[in-house]
Amino acid sequence: MHIFFHFGRYFILIRRTFAKPEKASIYWQRILDEIISLGIGSLGIVAIVSVFLGAVITIQSAFNFENPLIPVYAIGVAVRDSIILEFAPLVISLILAGKVGSSIASEIGTMRVTEQIDALEIMGINSAGYLIAPKIIGSMLFNPVLIVFSMFFGIIGGYVFGLLAGVVTSHDYIYGITYDFRPYNVVYALIKSVVFAFIIASVPAYNGYFTKGGALEVGRSSTKGVVYCIVVILAFDLILTQLLLV
Repeated sequence: MHIFFHFGRYFILIRRTFAKPEKASIYWQRILDEIISLGIGSLGIVAIVSVFLGAVITIQSAFNFENPLIPVYAIGVAVRDSIILEFAPLVISLILAGKVGSSIASEIGTMRVTEQIDALEIMGINSAGYLIAPKIIGSMLFNPVLIVFSMFFGIIGGYVFGLLAGVVTSHDYIYGITYDFRPYNVVYALIKSVVFAFIIASVPAYNGYFTKGGALEVGRSSTKGVVYCIVVILAFDLILTQLLLV
């Protein structure tokens, strides 16, 4: 029954989060601040991880496609589809769950234990909307941009390291990434990225918002927020794949 308690409290918090704001202009400024803090600050790690993901997928694909009946350009096809359909939206979202999710949970948890959230409530401010809504909206707006960057850097990383390793030629790789390309695959990945962004921001925020105790409990809330966030992302990855691809 404990899990149903958390489900109910989570949905009540989300309903409070998206209640009518007291002053919309303040929220827009906070959304921009969150995009800079949570989104732009993650570009570096996204680029690095994506490049190496593309490189690894290229080399592994070349190893698995040693059969002479399989054309060399199939390496480019495998890299493109693997990155767009799964690795970019899922792996990058899991990394962001650790980086962004822990930051959100610890920030809000610290505000809870230092009674800053109570002070907002006393001033008549909807603390859930003021603190959580900009993070969710900012994450949902910028996470798809990060995923597109990840796709680009992943394919470029596969190209560069494929040439350096000598497992594919430039012509075969470029032909492979353009062969039978389906734009819907990108749409599918972006839909997943928006859903994952909501989870990345809201689940850790929930854990931070209801933190009780002191600094030790803030750390525990941050850890639980990241773990729960990862589990929920994996569950929704399966659900969205079933709904959108099958």
